[in-house]
Amino acid sequence: MKQVKVEIITIGDEILIGQIVDTNSAWMGTELNKAGFEVERITSVHDDALQIKSALQAALERVEVVLFTGGIGPTKDDITKQTLCDFFHTRLVFDEAVYRNIQSLYVHRKDVINDLTKAQALVPEKAVVIQNTAGTAPIMWFDCGGKVVVSMPGVPYEMKQAMTSDILPRLKKVFAVGALLHKTLLVTGYPESALAIKISEWENALPDNMHLAYLPNYGVIRLRLSGESEDVLMLDFLMNQQLDRLKALLGDAVVCDEDVAVEEWLGKLLKSKGLTLATAESCTGGNIAHLITKVPGSSAYFKGTVVSYANEVKVGVLGVSAESIEQEGAVSQTVVEQMAQGVRRLLNTDWAVATSGIMGPDGGSDDKPVGTVWIAVCSEDKMISRVYHVNHRREQNIERTTQLAMLMLRELL
Repeated sequence: MKQVKVEIITIGDEILIGQIVDTNSAWMGTELNKAGFEVERITSVHDDALQIKSALQAALERVEVVLFTGGIGPTKDDITKQTLCDFFHTRLVFDEAVYRNIQSLYVHRKDVINDLTKAQALVPEKAVVIQNTAGTAPIMWFDCGGKVVVSMPGVPYEMKQAMTSDILPRLKKVFAVGALLHKTLLVTGYPESALAIKISEWENALPDNMHLAYLPNYGVIRLRLSGESEDVLMLDFLMNQQLDRLKALLGDAVVCDEDVAVEEWLGKLLKSKGLTLATAESCTGGNIAHLITKVPGSSAYFKGTVVSYANEVKVGVLGVSAESIEQEGAVSQTVVEQMAQGVRRLLNTDWAVATSGIMGPDGGSDDKPVGTVWIAVCSEDKMISRVYHVNHRREQNIERTTQLAMLMLRELL
């Protein structure tokens, strides 16, 4: 089955100089994949006519669908519309329907209707115009010898509205796309190379229409199995069969079989068991709590955190022994265990997680170099604590310690 390929081209100096982050392409890629299209390439270009035309010409040689975002506003730097006119050898014409749409959007703000906003109703004569129900810039669809070029606004909510309500449904009518499915396992306990060796025999035996991707993160590797077929139900069945074999091979190393963040999966587990959690964070500075509370509904199982960065907070709030800190140091097994026990009692939870470490770049010693981290997880009658040497830059150390702490909690749950 031939997959219909798409190229996304984002236009705007602000993307290339790092003034804004291109979130449009990530969202579009996700939605296109769900609809059965394959994103071949994502390209970003300046607000420059030659660059836009060159990128479009190259894209049409590679793919069946080209999707533009950006550069169709009312100001002088928005040149996409005129550039597409030049590329498709057409001219701008006034579209009354577009103008009525603009007027309807600003029915209570007539002062907004000026020469610039009115110029938004100028559209390429050869384009199929799709009304932008969320903004003034119209969506332009060009048929190009069996291929399709679409120009959309760069404003994220306008682009998403256009893609969802118009562009994706139209593309699915034009192109007979088959099923493109992705299924994910979260795996822990293996370096990427060791995992590849472990599952090599299984991976080599995959059918031709399936392939595996390794997506490593701190402490966790996402294994994404992708498959293509015209029969979506059969593909789904066969992919589940393959994943069942893989799960049997990896055993307890499989964290879950959903493409979710560890904190989301952990939250589901805590909620399903009716358990509560608190954290006592020194070196992670509240990052564990931050990730947990990003998950909607986390108030059902997460009570709070004590960011005990200073030793006096460890002693005065969490009840850590000042003698233990003096004799063993804040980064020690005894102290981190006392931190976990202290916050569990303080916030009256079923479980607690505590971290204490040296994140760097300074503060290390021969006995405890930068990257030394102690993590403890406890309940009323259980306690595990471990030392890790994350040994990276400060931000990476914090992220990796956060993941390790959540994985340790998962281990006990």
